[in-house]
This record gives sequence, C-alpha cells and structure tokens, in this order.
Amino acid sequence: MEIRHSEERDLPKIMEIYAYARSFMAAHGNPNQWGPTNWPPEALIRQDIREKNSYVCEADGKIAGTFFYRCGTDIEPTYRVIHEGAWIGDDNYGVVHRIAVNGTVKGAGSFCLNWAFSRCGHLRIDTHGDNTVMQGLLEKLGFVRCGIIYVEEDPYPRLAYEKLK
Repeated sequence: MEIRHSEERDLPKIMEIYAYARSFMAAHGNPNQWGPTNWPPEALIRQDIREKNSYVCEADGKIAGTFFYRCGTDIEPTYRVIHEGAWIGDDNYGVVHRIAVNGTVKGAGSFCLNWAFSRCGHLRIDTHGDNTVMQGLLEKLGFVRCGIIYVEEDPYPRLAYEKLK
C-alpha cells in the first residue's frame, strides 16, 4: 500500500468511499456520526485537496481509503477544550480526520494511521461514541483515550484519542 496526496481527479472515488463508510457505520450501530449530515461534504473535501491535507491510500494502483492529515502546533480548534480528561502531550501533533476505507483491502485503516503517526510521532484523533469499530482499531494501535471533545458539525460528543512515541 502507498499513501499520496489526493488530487481533484480522485474526488469521485473519495466521495464513493465516504458513502460506503456511512453505510458501514450505520450497519454497525453508528448511524449518527456521518449519516444525518451526509458528512463529509464535497466542498470540504475539495478544500482539503487544495490545501494538501487530503490523502488517499492506494493498493495495486486502486484507491482503498482516504483521510485528512495535518501536523503542527494547536492545529485543531476543537481540541483546545477537552472534557472528562486531558491530553497527554502539549507539543506539535498530527491530527487525522475523516478516515474511511472501502472495505476492499484488509488493514488499510491501520496502514493510514500508522503512516500518519510515522510522520509526526504524536497523533490525535476523535470518534463518535457509537463507533466501536474505530475505537477498537485505535486501541489496537496503541492510542490512549484521553477524554471527550465536541465538533462543530453535530451535537454528539466525540471520544478523543492520542498516541505519542
């Protein structure tokens, strides 16, 4: 598998992967994370691509997953306030959002997260409380649950995770 920056020509496949992910999450007890708002919107993905924060995971030349990744200082405003816990580290960190796979390649989600972690050695991510599949993956990869954060797109709390070298 390989990771590369998403390109405008990838947009139809990326949106197809998000549609698959919404369906998968709903079928696995998580209908509210992206379903009611048809998240993420195409305009946001276009912005991610323009700003070079959107990535795709390819296997045998075919896109199997996609995600947002960025690294820096205080880069995620919704992470400034954390409830019922605390972040582990306070230095530069990477953040992964909107990670989704199409189910065709086993281990694609792990590959994406490991790639992002290898870039910064300090990674933060959040997920809906009903997303037990993602929670299991994060814990398997050594992420620690740190507390609860809130996002702008819906009222549901998110479980905040972090991993440091």
